[in-house]
Amino acid sequence: MFNPSREQARQFFFDTWQKYREREMLSAMEGMALEVILQHPEYHTLLDDIEHYQDKDYLPEMGDTNPFLHMSMHIAIREQLSIDQPAGIRQRFERLLTKTGDEHAVMHQVMECLAEMIWQAQRSRSALDATVYFECLDRWGN
Repeated sequence: MFNPSREQARQFFFDTWQKYREREMLSAMEGMALEVILQHPEYHTLLDDIEHYQDKDYLPEMGDTNPFLHMSMHIAIREQLSIDQPAGIRQRFERLLTKTGDEHAVMHQVMECLAEMIWQAQRSRSALDATVYFECLDRWGN
């Protein structure tokens, strides 16, 4: 899943949840997604209702949190940590984890910084800048 469409990304979460509920074998990526899903019980009902949520639009300006984007960012951060890319992300994550002791809360802090980096790159029409990401993480860590 290097560049899935919105429908494909959402279907991945629906399928993973269904396979889990039916006790089917999961791929490694589905296993990672399931860990994220299980950390978010508030999304379980949504994942049981593909007809209603497959095409639902989430509007941040209306205060909507897109659960599929949220879970996808969890997975992206897990992948970053697994390969320490950008270099130094794992060290910063561990420092925040040591400070707070709450892995899920740290994931959400990292997610905010990842979102800030993406937003700044989009706003300035430039490449992603790990410096922005790390400066944000270092602010959390102080």
